[in-house]
This record gives sequence, C-alpha cells and structure tokens, in this order.
Amino acid sequence: MGRIAVVTDSTANLTPELAQAHDISVIPLNVHWGEETYLDGITLDIPTFYRMLQERKDFPMTSQPSVGDFMTFFRQVAERYEADTIVGVFLSSLLSGTLASAIQAKAELPELRIELHDSRSVSMGVGFQALVAARANQAGASVEEILHATAKVRSRMELLIALNTLEYLHRGGRIGGAARLLGTLLNFKPMLTMEGGKIDALGKARSRRKSLESLVAEALKRLAGRRPVELAVMHTPEDPDISLLLDMVKEQLQPQQITTGLLSPVLGTHGGPGAIGLVFYTESNGIGTYA
Repeated sequence: MGRIAVVTDSTANLTPELAQAHDISVIPLNVHWGEETYLDGITLDIPTFYRMLQERKDFPMTSQPSVGDFMTFFRQVAERYEADTIVGVFLSSLLSGTLASAIQAKAELPELRIELHDSRSVSMGVGFQALVAARANQAGASVEEILHATAKVRSRMELLIALNTLEYLHRGGRIGGAARLLGTLLNFKPMLTMEGGKIDALGKARSRRKSLESLVAEALKRLAGRRPVELAVMHTPEDPDISLLLDMVKEQLQPQQITTGLLSPVLGTHGGPGAIGLVFYTESNGIGTYA
C-alpha cells in the first residue's frame, strides 16, 4: 500500500488507450432507454447509440453511478494499484449527482483516503483535468500537489458548445442558463458555454458555419493572445463540419496539442446529433510540468 490511484467518470471522454497509458480508471454513468439500462461507452457503444438516437422515437435518460457502484469501484481500484489513496476527478456537481454518490461512498470506506475533485466541467473539460492529475501522479507528486495542479487547470479551463438544437438539452433537464434562448431560436443554431460549473447561453448563429466561426472567435477572445496548452474538438459521429472546424482551430488558435474524439452516449443524450464541444486551457505557473 501507499500508492495513489487516479479515477474519473465516462463523461471525461478519455479513450481506453489514453486512460490505460495514464493509469486512469473510469467509472461509467448509466443510459436508460425503455426497459434497458446501459453502461456509458461499455454496453452501449458510441456509433450504435447515435444511430438509435436518430431512429427511435422514445428518449433516453441518464443517471449517475450508485453509491454501491462507487464503493465496489473504489475497492477494485485500490486493489488493482495496491493503493491506499484515490484521487477522483468527476463531472460538474451542478450537472450530475455523480460526485454526490462518490462522496457518500467515501464515507463508507474509512480504510481508504479518497480525495474528490469537482471539475465544474464536462467532456474533455473533465478529461484534461484527470490527465493532469494522472501525469502529476506518475511524476511522483504528493496528493496535495496533484490536487493543486488539477485545481490550477480547472481555473483556466474553457468549454464552448455548438448545438443543432436545444431540444435534447431541454428534455434531459440540463438546460440551465441556456433556457433563455428557448423560443428565440427558430432556424438559429444555439451556442453555449460552461460558467461556474453550469451550462449558460453564449449566443446564436444563423447557420452551422457561422456558429463554428463564432466558437473560434470566442476562443480567441478568451485566449487573449495566449496559445492553448491542450485543446480538444469533441463531436458526434459522421459530422461533415469537423474538418472545417479543425482547419479554423489550427490556423487561428494554434494549440500546442490537439485532440479529437466522439462525445459519449451520456453527453449525446443531452447534446443530440451534431453537438460539438471546443475545450481548451492555457498554461499557468505550477501546471506546466504536468500539462
């Protein structure tokens, strides 16, 4: 014992290869569809999910892992890594009860030191923070140093979202401050952001291309002359606009590293087909070693 293990949840959108390379264990959220319950990205793969989302008339719902699920997960992780300390990086507590379940599970496992970090984000906004925690852990950092580095990244994290419609977000009950766009969109494309761990309205555009151009313009504004340390473009399958967005990102934002990936079924439930997330953070003293 004496080792530290880093964990996150399936909304972090880490590929199995990336998670394995950084020794990050991932607990899946649940997707409920009709009488069936699926494990996010495990028993319901991404291409199948989005095909079902377009073909089926009924609407999926999502839920966090149970307290019992977390207790089993934490014990398994501790055994696998011979760890007595676990650092958990989870999606925003203002969007999901995942962190609340983890907190309850922690109280039932006094034999383990479990430190829980609220990312206040989703998708690679969670994933980047988990990766920084894992890199710090692999470099031999203490628990306090890991949490400090992760909090530093959180404070500089930006997430911008372009949707084809607010319908899925509204039906899923996660619409937050974007609700003020309802009834005003007509043929407009909504653009959203994360503020303080909640979804908020960013604006609307007359076309898909305009919405993507606006995302990049907003990113430039927030960067204020800096380059992103890492940037991710997250999307749904077979989106013809991704190459256009990537070209704009590479030319105008010039990130040091760029990642692309597919939004998990849980995130797709709320974003719907055509959802795009632009996630990035800038460097700050104290995180460069692990970014």
